[in-house]
Amino acid sequence: FRMYRARQAAKYMSEGDNILDIGCGNGRFLMHVSKYGKFNIYGTEMPGNSAERAKRVEGINIKIEQIDYYDFPNKTFQVITMFHVFEHLAEPKKTLDIISNIIKDNGYLIVSFPNIDSLQAKMFKGKWLHLDPPRHLFFFKPDDFKDIMDDYGFTTIKTSFFSIEQNPFGFQQSLLNAIFHKREVLFEYLKGNTNYVKDYSRLNLIAQKLFAQTTLPLFVISDLVASLLDKGATVQFVMKKTK
Repeated sequence: FRMYRARQAAKYMSEGDNILDIGCGNGRFLMHVSKYGKFNIYGTEMPGNSAERAKRVEGINIKIEQIDYYDFPNKTFQVITMFHVFEHLAEPKKTLDIISNIIKDNGYLIVSFPNIDSLQAKMFKGKWLHLDPPRHLFFFKPDDFKDIMDDYGFTTIKTSFFSIEQNPFGFQQSLLNAIFHKREVLFEYLKGNTNYVKDYSRLNLIAQKLFAQTTLPLFVISDLVASLLDKGATVQFVMKKTK
């Protein structure tokens, strides 16, 4: 999935262009970007294990802290990306102000986040995986976000609601959340968080995992249908700075 995103981002760049990934995690996405051309690669990430791993990726200029005013000169970046980062921000308006200043004229912003207007959100409400309390701080409906970005001078050139990476598992885990008293048990189990899932037997956890594996095709199809209705559980925009 990182390779696919990197290939898509590279389509909007030429040799020597600058790219910034806000919330770059362990840096793997930017590592893949470097394979598609000679670009100047930057990332920001909050202090932690992911940031330490990103520091070890060759060719990334990384700031280990939240992005701030005056980190970069105006009109520096041809492409700025935020993949499932925006909903975590304590000061979203400040971040959008900064992005609007440091992106080049006719530069591209690629941003993705959970879709609070999705079928999953409406169906599962408080049991929906992508609410992810307490890490997700706020949500926008896609049309509202587009209106906000239009005020910043961005034109939406591509919108996608289909995500095999995010949406099928979101449906599966939300169903399990509706069944079990504790949310995100399978998700935490797959991440190796043994302390979180200690109340569940190994047989129970294996059964949840088998459920996710065997029903995946069904939920991929359901996501395709939801995306055709613009109601997929997540949304990704490609936006161009046009004014």
